[in-house]
Amino acid sequence: MDAPLHSDDREAPPGNPHRARALRILRNVVLVLVGAIFAVWLVLFVTKGRFLKHSFERIATSMTERKVSVSGDFQLYFAPLRIKFVAEGLDVANPQWAKRPSFFAARRMEARIAPLSLLFGRRHFHSLDLTQGEADLEWDAAHRHNTWTFGSSGTGKPLEFPRIDRAAVSGTRIRYSDPQMPLTADLLVDPVVSTDARIGKAVAVRGTGTLRSTPFRVEARLLTPDATVNRGRNALEAHIRAANNVIDVSGTLPSIADVEGVPLRVRAQGRDLSELLGIIDVAIPQTRRYALKAQMVKDGETYRFTGMTGTFGQSDLSGRFTVTNAKRLRLDATLATRRLDIVDAAPFIGYNPDIVASKGAVAAAAATGAGAQRVLPDAALPVEAMQRFDAGLDWKVGVVRSRNVPVQDISLRLALEQGRLKLSPLTFSMARGDVSADLVFNTRQRPSAVSYDIRLSPTPMGRLLSGYGVAEAGTSGTIRGRIKLEGRGDTIHDSLATASGRLAFVMPQGTFWTRNVQLAELDLGTFASKMFEGKLKKPVEINCGLVAFTVRGGLAAADPILIDTSKNVVTGRGGFSFDTEAVDLAIRADGKKFSLFSGQSPVGIHGHFAKPSLDIVSKQLVGRAGVGLGLAVVATPVAGLLAFVDVGDAKSAACGPVLAGATAAAQRTSRGKPRDDLGKADSRKK
Repeated sequence: MDAPLHSDDREAPPGNPHRARALRILRNVVLVLVGAIFAVWLVLFVTKGRFLKHSFERIATSMTERKVSVSGDFQLYFAPLRIKFVAEGLDVANPQWAKRPSFFAARRMEARIAPLSLLFGRRHFHSLDLTQGEADLEWDAAHRHNTWTFGSSGTGKPLEFPRIDRAAVSGTRIRYSDPQMPLTADLLVDPVVSTDARIGKAVAVRGTGTLRSTPFRVEARLLTPDATVNRGRNALEAHIRAANNVIDVSGTLPSIADVEGVPLRVRAQGRDLSELLGIIDVAIPQTRRYALKAQMVKDGETYRFTGMTGTFGQSDLSGRFTVTNAKRLRLDATLATRRLDIVDAAPFIGYNPDIVASKGAVAAAAATGAGAQRVLPDAALPVEAMQRFDAGLDWKVGVVRSRNVPVQDISLRLALEQGRLKLSPLTFSMARGDVSADLVFNTRQRPSAVSYDIRLSPTPMGRLLSGYGVAEAGTSGTIRGRIKLEGRGDTIHDSLATASGRLAFVMPQGTFWTRNVQLAELDLGTFASKMFEGKLKKPVEINCGLVAFTVRGGLAAADPILIDTSKNVVTGRGGFSFDTEAVDLAIRADGKKFSLFSGQSPVGIHGHFAKPSLDIVSKQLVGRAGVGLGLAVVATPVAGLLAFVDVGDAKSAACGPVLAGATAAAQRTSRGKPRDDLGKADSRKK
């Protein structure tokens, strides 16, 4: 009998030949792949991947749609597991429309890169060393494309920064160009060192540039470089010096080169606000030192400045303004000033305010090119600048600080269109009276066509002239008037020197301090009598009065000067010249009643606008004094007094034509007869 078989002696069932073969194939494939990868790694490690240079240039060019080239050494390999990238003479081209050929170039770039980050998620650099890199940031003329946005269709994505654990960047230059402003800048970035993906301190940038035609220097700091690298907030501050101005800008941008719709804090100070606006070819009058601050927001072609506050000279300024940088520059502003110093108002008629403050109006006029002893400024209108931009302005002024003339509640509306400057309406209150004006400076015509239309509503003379020695007490008279002139010229002086038109100031019935009348009429008898009686300030009644001039070719002739009072009639002849500013007037007062000691001779007003002189002892009075002396010698002292007797035959004026501001030819006596004592509107005394 056979013995039983044990389990250990039983043969194993045959295995699955297909599965075994598959495992062997898989094993061999893995070994081949590992061997291939190792071989590739070994080849790359040994050769440093230099043979991949042209492949890299071709692939990078295809991905960026920009030509990418490496002119020097090139390395791309695993060292040992991280990708090491070295490129000397790396160059990334700009789009064809850009002015510079290269968007980015570097003398040497070395990086250690996490391999998987090139396939998944955000690119991760373990280290980056960049030497003498140069970046060119440009906008095209239409401001639709820029060099840092990739893609030929214009819909590509802006350049994104990778995550960098450690970086050392030195000698980096950035050039920025915006032809729309136009603005160019050449900036040098201070060395940047980061560890553990943190820079840790602000990155400073400094350089030079040009805004329009004005050069500037800038120092800027990126306060949040770590957040910037991680596509977070970009807090910036910049300090700019240009044309004697200092400008500070600070704010937080959504991206490093995007200021659209972002509120930025702006501060500016300098010696002259006109120099600041001159940078963008906007012409305004000169100012004294200024300091302003505002919030700026860019919206396409428009730059809005709101919440503006500050000072210029000894005056305050607040409001808002907008600069539209379109094909034709436009400036719109709404401004308010609580207190305006009279010196700060001097530039609006062409004076340098610093010279006015230190040396006076005559010296300021001389500085504009005016002749000696002239006060009308000869500063030319900025004709070319006025034809390059348009403007609109609404300006309210509370009070003007002035020693002599009380002015307040100024309201000015200005419009500049294609070289035609119109100030209308310009209104203000002066000594409880209102002044309204319409001024036009049309530089479209050569030389400029200028018109002045200034109207004074009834104004108390006592307050109006209180700064010139007239007491308000006892002076109840008012004055109203109008100046309407048209001339040609690019300066205030030239436009008035060629002007034609009329000036007329009317005085209705009222009272005036007696002394002013006696000084005009030189009635020694009445003056002495009042002085001894202690009634020097007793009011004299004015029935009506008119001081008017007809202007032809810059020469103003009295037409007429006629003031009728209760006791005398004052008339005047002569005139003045806007060109030479010479004054030649004779004022005569004839009494309506008998006066024993009456000079009864004209009082001369001579000299120039800057320094007029009063000639009380006229030739006629000297002649009469000689006659009186002769009579006193050959006859008796009483006979000598006869030469100074005023028989009191002055003809009262009809107040209708006077109050209507009529010319001398239309004036009548109180009996309706034409007057023959007013001359013929000739600027020469007769």
